[in-house]
Amino acid sequence: MGNIRLAVAGAGGRMGRAITQVLLQTDGVEVAGGLEAKGSPFIGKDMGELAGAGPIGVVVTDDPLSLLATVDGLIDFTTPETSVFLAELAAQARIAHVVGTTGFSPEQERAFEAAARHARIVKAGNMSLGVNLLVALTRKVASLLGEEFDIEIVEMHHRHKVDAPSGTALMLGRAAAEGRGVSLEEKAVYCREGHTGPRPDGAIGFATLRGGTVVGDHTVMFAGPEERIELTHRAGSREIFARGAVKAAIWAQEKKPGLYSMMDVLGLADL
Repeated sequence: MGNIRLAVAGAGGRMGRAITQVLLQTDGVEVAGGLEAKGSPFIGKDMGELAGAGPIGVVVTDDPLSLLATVDGLIDFTTPETSVFLAELAAQARIAHVVGTTGFSPEQERAFEAAARHARIVKAGNMSLGVNLLVALTRKVASLLGEEFDIEIVEMHHRHKVDAPSGTALMLGRAAAEGRGVSLEEKAVYCREGHTGPRPDGAIGFATLRGGTVVGDHTVMFAGPEERIELTHRAGSREIFARGAVKAAIWAQEKKPGLYSMMDVLGLADL
């Protein structure tokens, strides 16, 4: 059996370059191509050179249809609109599609469910082992503590991040809600300003910080009477997300079409 041929969407971006670096360091896979939007200055550039590893003879294209017909999987950290479009093409090509993009609307989420009837889609707000373990622990702790423990989720990212709260913060909020047996949509508080009154019982609060070059910090606080429990993950580099995404692309090769998460990939779904 030959190497698994993987393509990278958003190949010229920070995450795309990090993914290419990890692919070049991983046995059993090969960099099979890169995608960028039409007009991008990265079109025609060698992916190895973009990743700082020297030329590898594989260049970036703006033709996803042709590229996806020749690969086994696509790793995609782009935009919601682009990811939905690529999911449809992945379904046509019957390949694995690993999606690390965040900020999807309910309608876009339904589009992934439709594409997953034919594609193997691994979709997660965060691809790192540590964060997915944090999600599992958050669900467990929330299930053990009563409403006398208030839940607050604090996240910080670099100044260029465009969505808030982060996809990871929302993953943590959903895990906390699942642990409590409630709906996040009904319990979430995303903004506080002015005279807000007392904190609603059972609320799951979010605080969003942006600045500098922070890769990603997330803390889940359980604040109870006279004590506080905090679960924290701090990302040191984008490589942890890239490694998780590559692991997911390899894992998905042997799976049936469907919509999966990193909890499935890492075997944490039942924790």
